[in-house]
Order: sequence, then C-alpha cells, then structure tokens
Amino acid sequence: MPSSELTKRALADGIKKMMQTASLNKISVEDITRFCGISRNTFYYHFKDKFDLVNWIFYTEITPHITKFVDRAHWVDGLTELCLHMQQDKKFYINALNTEGQNSFSECLMDFYRTFLINSIHDLHGDMRLSDREVELIACFYSYALTGIILEWAKHGMAEDPVPTIHLIESLINGSLYHEVKRINDLHMKNDIDAG
Repeated sequence: MPSSELTKRALADGIKKMMQTASLNKISVEDITRFCGISRNTFYYHFKDKFDLVNWIFYTEITPHITKFVDRAHWVDGLTELCLHMQQDKKFYINALNTEGQNSFSECLMDFYRTFLINSIHDLHGDMRLSDREVELIACFYSYALTGIILEWAKHGMAEDPVPTIHLIESLINGSLYHEVKRINDLHMKNDIDAG
C-alpha cells in the first residue's frame, strides 16, 4: 500500500477509535493528529478538514460493499452486506450520521442507487418510450426512499435486524417500481399509436 494510503488509513482508524467515545463535533483536527502521532501539515496534505476525512471513510468503506452487487438480480445482497458492515462499526456510523451537516454518506448511497436504478429501468424494456427526464425522476424518487430508510435505521441505533426491512424494500422496488415503469412506458406506446 502506498505511503499516502497508509497515512489516510491511520487517520481514518484514529478518528474511528476516537468516535467510539466522543462526538464528531467534539473532535478537532488537533485531537486527531495528536491521537495518531501525525503532524497537522500531514493531515492537511491529505484532507481539508475532519469532515473530509469522514467522507473518505464513507466512500472507501461503502463502495466495495454496494458495487459488488450492481445488477438487478443481486442488489439486495449489496444492501444487506452494507447494513451488516455498518452494524459491525455501529458507533462510528451512528456518531457520524447524527452529526449536523454530515451528508456525504447519503450522497454516496444516492449516487450509487440512482445510477443503479437508471440502468435497471433501461434494462427492463428494449423499446423504452420514457424520456430521460422521466427515468431520472423515477430513479431519484426511489433512491431518496431507499437512502432515507437506511439513514433512519442507522440514526435510530441499528437495533433492528436489517434483513426483513431489506426484503420489504426489495418487494417494493421489484413490484411497484418496475410495474410503474412498465405502465408509463405502455401509456407512451399507446399515445404514440393514437397519434400515428
């Protein structure tokens, strides 16, 4: 692993350990560098502030879990793996997600699931009549819902087993989303025939 990655990982491990007992709001860059035995200049060489460090942790830890399962048949496996990973590092995630202004976790999930859903919608029908705007709106709607449910579960302590909720989300997405896309597409096809 390159030296830069080792330093980032050391800072990430340090802030995660500190967040086991202290709120992210109460931790300063100086606290982090002292805890890790790294200079402030070194910290600022890699991250602009403590939130940038937490964002890096989110992206480096979340992405491998959800991107392993990018197709429609396996996206639930990725979501399940992500939630189980979060439970293993519960104090860090709850602390970070309950910090005001910390939204990079939701942005990361939103970006991933929006792209996943757009691709899934396009894969559904070879003869798609939906406009790009309609596909984007549908994907955004479901991405916000999915991300919101995960955030609520996390912010409330991750006490519940996430699997039953994930199965309900799966049935909603596989049922209503794909049914609604087909209904809108069929309506466009009918309108094209009526106009022709």
